[in-house]
Amino acid sequence: MEVSAAEATAFVGSLMWPFMRISAMLMAIPVIGTRMVSVRIRVVLAALISFVVMPLIPEVPAVDPLSVAGLTISIHQILIGLAMGFVLQMVLAALTIAGEVISMTMGLGFASMVDPANGVNVPMLSQFFLIMGTLMFLAMGGHLMIIQLVVSSFQSLPVTGEGIPRESFWVIIKFASQMFIGAAWVALPAMISILTITLAMGVMTRAAPQLNIFSVGFPVTMLVGFIILMLVMPSILPRFNQILLQGMQASQKIGGL
Repeated sequence: MEVSAAEATAFVGSLMWPFMRISAMLMAIPVIGTRMVSVRIRVVLAALISFVVMPLIPEVPAVDPLSVAGLTISIHQILIGLAMGFVLQMVLAALTIAGEVISMTMGLGFASMVDPANGVNVPMLSQFFLIMGTLMFLAMGGHLMIIQLVVSSFQSLPVTGEGIPRESFWVIIKFASQMFIGAAWVALPAMISILTITLAMGVMTRAAPQLNIFSVGFPVTMLVGFIILMLVMPSILPRFNQILLQGMQASQKIGGL
């Protein structure tokens, strides 16, 4: 049986372009897109998913992948995958910001460690929030939901030369602003409580000048900060969950779903 050049080109395109969108998404999402998962595993996983969904996606244009039109389509698929995964990375960035704000308020801004997932220095409290956010992401099946979203996006955003809609960029910009609000929303209960304690220590120092605020205030603020953090943690966890759901909804909008 002979295979024509057009049929071979169509087969390569129907496998390569979905692979580019899916692999770009896997490179950007939390957990799978971190340095703890090797690139080889991500490439193999993207290839397996692409091979499985290849019969389910709409017919791709019969364009030479090495032509200018083919390269344009490839860039569009990479942008769609990166955009869908990037919004979820912003969710974890919001948790990192919340941890940094609380750490600075407690006087733990100097206590930092290297995040093994991203290779950057973050406060220990931010690392704790990142672990909590990652566990909640896995517990809610976020890794499976985002794969389902990117596969479903081939129906709403088929492989064509049009690429990612302009509205999707506004979704990313709007969601980025919401994540700063979400970070403040997560950190606000603990931050206000700790600032109240700090203000009380300042009043005590004013009333009793002989009191050494540096030797007394720092350990008291840190101890009270941990106690307050333990008390407000039940209210922080639902906020984590809501921010993650907002990230999934933003990724869904970017995919045109």
